Amino acid sequence: MTVTEVRAGRGVRTPPPARPRRRGIGWRQRLEIAALSGPAILMFSGFVIFPMVMAAYYGFYRWKGYGPPTDFVGLDNYVTILQDSAFHEALWHNGQIVVLSLLLQGPIAVGLALLLNQKIRGQSLIRVLIFVPYVISEVIVGTAWALLLQTNGAVNDVLRSIGLGGLAEDWLANPELAIWTLMLILTWKYIGFAVILFLAGMQNIPEELSEAAAVDGATFWQTQWRITLPLLGPTIRIWGFLSIIGALQLFDLVYIIWGQYVASTAGTSTMATYMVAEGRNAANYGYGNAVAVVLFTISMIIALVYQRFVLRRDSEGQA
Repeated sequence: MTVTEVRAGRGVRTPPPARPRRRGIGWRQRLEIAALSGPAILMFSGFVIFPMVMAAYYGFYRWKGYGPPTDFVGLDNYVTILQDSAFHEALWHNGQIVVLSLLLQGPIAVGLALLLNQKIRGQSLIRVLIFVPYVISEVIVGTAWALLLQTNGAVNDVLRSIGLGGLAEDWLANPELAIWTLMLILTWKYIGFAVILFLAGMQNIPEELSEAAAVDGATFWQTQWRITLPLLGPTIRIWGFLSIIGALQLFDLVYIIWGQYVASTAGTSTMATYMVAEGRNAANYGYGNAVAVVLFTISMIIALVYQRFVLRRDSEGQA
């Protein structure tokens, strides 16, 4: 074999390149991981996993909330929940709130975010004013709106003073208006969070795309429709997920404004208010724990379905 052939590699088997050996995680790295993640795991287990396990356990008993549970009833609590018309109404109200929150808050928040993403006078002040309701405590918001919207409250007084007394209504007790009153309050309260979230998402959209579209003759709305909104899709889908879960677990504002009894007659009761009314306030903690398990199960199923069919495209790197 000549030198040329050797250099050309003829007749010589070149061994495959050696694969780099994977170094295992040493005890020091494992100790660091345990030290950093251990407290979070303990907190999550102690305040989420353990309470849910105990709620599932107590849900099989008729329990008054003190002493060890001894009156085992099996699945009777869950059968009662599924057959109770009051729970059906609360579940229906939660469904309405979910749909109306997406249909009302989403478009309004996107419109405000598109407006505030432009250079306008007083932009910072408007952003603050929109976001302020979100950081106000639910107790303060509920108490204030309850005083404003009662029959002799400020809203009806203003309508009467400007000659629109015919529009004065019982905004809180009228079953035909109460759900819309609730949606008005929820939109006012949480629209700021959606606007700030969308504005943050818009900051990640390259300005070169809008500039190129303007050079090609695209109008402002064409640019927003063809470029901004599609690229804002992942942020909108994340907001939708948070909005759905929040609407399913809604409790504080309804309980503060309407109370446990008025909410059911006014058509604003939710699964959470039903749980408190039929569980803690009725001294039937076993039944209340069963309602909590049902609420958790419904939320988990919806979250998994949303993750499977909506958020999956984002996790796979598709816009």
